[in-house]
Amino acid sequence: MISQIYDLHCHSTTSDGALSPDELVTRAAEQGVTTLALTDHDSISGLEQARQCAQQRGITFINGIEISAQWEKQCLHIVGLHIDSQHDAIENITRHLDKMRYERAEKISQKLAKKGIHGALDFVQKAVGEGMVTRTHFADFLVAHCHADTQQQAFDRYLGDGKVAFVATTWTPFDVAIKAIVDAGGIAVLAHPLRYKLTASRMKKLLAAFKLAGGQAMEVVTGRYNPDEIRILGNYANQFELAGSVGSDFHSPANQWIELGRLAPLPTNVKPVWELFP
Repeated sequence: MISQIYDLHCHSTTSDGALSPDELVTRAAEQGVTTLALTDHDSISGLEQARQCAQQRGITFINGIEISAQWEKQCLHIVGLHIDSQHDAIENITRHLDKMRYERAEKISQKLAKKGIHGALDFVQKAVGEGMVTRTHFADFLVAHCHADTQQQAFDRYLGDGKVAFVATTWTPFDVAIKAIVDAGGIAVLAHPLRYKLTASRMKKLLAAFKLAGGQAMEVVTGRYNPDEIRILGNYANQFELAGSVGSDFHSPANQWIELGRLAPLPTNVKPVWELFP
């Protein structure tokens, strides 16, 4: 029996990834991934290209998205798996978020210009093409024009919370994001729960609200989570009767620590999210 390798969270150039959708799928195949979900930020524009490549590579492909959402003034990411990408609920929410992101991009560019850094918006628009504008594209601009040495430094100096080019954004209410995913026939998954740096009581409050709003799963294995973190998240998943998902959150081959399909196993006592797939 061939072992199954799932990776249900990754990004392409249609959001802030470094690889095109077909390059991403090709790399996933080379890494032995058997089931892949492309989950670009607030965008579904790469799904068809990725699906066609996955068919050629013999990979089971899952339509996905990662929606930027707001819960009690906290920005959260909700992954939608197995969505109908043509459903009105998804098209409406991506159209709205695309507009929000472009307006934020204009404001970031204006703030950078006030600091004597010009041309950011033109650079970003050319880099993005038909994709989704993200702050990572501005970080790339700042690196390319020698205002920062790395993407992280660009965030630390200019783009991060409270920095000179930071623009606060009110994202989609998280219950609206969850409903859009569910209405489109998908499974709503809370992405990388530990990234939000919540206390245990706040985490429990979030998971209870997520479950009540129609959330069905949470990422238990993602990125570089260590065994203790995976165990903690597995316990939360069981406590709130949520399925467990696994995903690398891969963005670029330049990050040697995060690779497609290179993930710890899901704890055996946690229900796998793929058991919910139709």
